[in-house]
Amino acid sequence: MVYVRKIIILIYIKGSEFLFCDDFTFYKTCTFVPYMSTSLYNPFKTFKFDNQTCFLTGKELSSVDEQIQVFPVWMMRAFDLEEKPFKMLDESLVTYKSLKLPCSVEAALVIEKMESEVERAFALGFDAVSELPQITLFQWMSKILYGVVFNEIQTGIRQQTLTGEEMNFSQVLVQKFKNLHAMLQSLLQPMEFEGTNPFSIFISKVDNPAETFNYRDEINTLIFSLRMNDFGIVACLQDNATNNIYHEDILKMVEGKTLHPVQFEEIAARYFYSVYLFNRLPEYTYLNTPKMIYVEPMPLADMSMKPIFDHWQVKVYGQVLENFWKPWGFILFEIIKDPDSPMSFITDDSGNFVPREAIELPLG
Repeated sequence: MVYVRKIIILIYIKGSEFLFCDDFTFYKTCTFVPYMSTSLYNPFKTFKFDNQTCFLTGKELSSVDEQIQVFPVWMMRAFDLEEKPFKMLDESLVTYKSLKLPCSVEAALVIEKMESEVERAFALGFDAVSELPQITLFQWMSKILYGVVFNEIQTGIRQQTLTGEEMNFSQVLVQKFKNLHAMLQSLLQPMEFEGTNPFSIFISKVDNPAETFNYRDEINTLIFSLRMNDFGIVACLQDNATNNIYHEDILKMVEGKTLHPVQFEEIAARYFYSVYLFNRLPEYTYLNTPKMIYVEPMPLADMSMKPIFDHWQVKVYGQVLENFWKPWGFILFEIIKDPDSPMSFITDDSGNFVPREAIELPLG
């Protein structure tokens, strides 16, 4: 494979190195540079997840007090989340406020600026959120999700130390988290995503009740959803925009519409299930230049010609949807009573969109 960017040619060699040269230069005169040889910090290289190192830059901190909250302070205070329980993967409960990231002053200031921009938009509502650059929303969500990942890893390391067992960490997850962390550094270094964005983001206006705050994430698949104010967001953070394509018909149907919360949760369930069916591990080339880091996705197709998404199973989807529809009390049997046409509040029996005014359900 050959990737051409401006006057630079990168030739894939032996699965791990690239040949670096200018146009019209014979390859035998070029020099080898390691894959992902950039100025980006990679904590997964030495598995460094202590509280003395900035999570984003890798710089040594002068004080353990150099920390930031994983969940923005304004959000925790607005929805009284600080002392509420947050369940970790090992089933232990911590509080939202206890989830923190070691962070240098310089990085914290950049993150604070980004979070203030998002806070203002979220306070204004759907129109302002829709106008935010997608990269800003990606950075905001990635910081939260990676923050949860960082705390999960620290918990795992502590448990490993106590038991004396060897840390067993999935290399697939390492690859996902490493790329997410690299892209989050776009907060600090100029970065351009070439070809397509590495993420899918769906934003909709939603007729939410007052004081709504509904947050979900799934760190294994790097998906995130949030419903508050008058909007809802779903984001797949490492899929090269494929989930938006997968749900293209539904997205066209709801475009410009205000959704009932049960409709938004149905769409969120579809995304959470489809990202589970997504059977590729996205890989990227990172090219460092004096002015910019260029990030280009590798093709998702492989030699097997296997579809990018595994087969959609109605029963499994129904189980996901049952969980998302808990506020309305629907059970799996009702949802998949007709396996060929599972329950939906987005489309009617004729496949037409159902206006939210026609839905006789509480807002949640």
